[in-house]
Amino acid sequence: MFGIESGIVLALLGAALAVGLAGIGSAIGVGIVGQSAAGVVTEDPDKFGQTLLLQALPGTQGIYGLLTGFIIMQRVGVIGGGLMLDLGMDKGLAVFMAALPIALVGFLSAIAQGRAAAAGVGVIAKRPEELGKAIIYAVMVETYAVLALLASIMLLFGIPLP
Repeated sequence: MFGIESGIVLALLGAALAVGLAGIGSAIGVGIVGQSAAGVVTEDPDKFGQTLLLQALPGTQGIYGLLTGFIIMQRVGVIGGGLMLDLGMDKGLAVFMAALPIALVGFLSAIAQGRAAAAGVGVIAKRPEELGKAIIYAVMVETYAVLALLASIMLLFGIPLP
């Protein structure tokens, strides 16, 4: 079978970190915006749609982490059969390291994006016609999550797996 010294354990740990950390960051970010949005909607229920749009933005990092986790699971055979139980430590470590960009950047950028989007909710509270500007501030943070996703994917597909 396989033990902790197996590369497959490291590869699956990388998948778990990509999914888990990016997902936790998204949950925190969405929660931050939700708290701000609830206060605004209490005063003006018609602003629900605008604030909901801002609240959804920090959730994308969780999706990026999930995508990366699926790619890892597919590449090592968890999805589609042919689990690579004999994956060497070098390959397992390489897969683990490839998961780190989206795991770490996804976690931190989702929280930062939640803070930026929560500030955007404040903009909507006073000037609802400025929704586009509020979205742009929050989306700027997204750029770094997308770059981390691309880095993780490029690294994963650069690892020659049997």
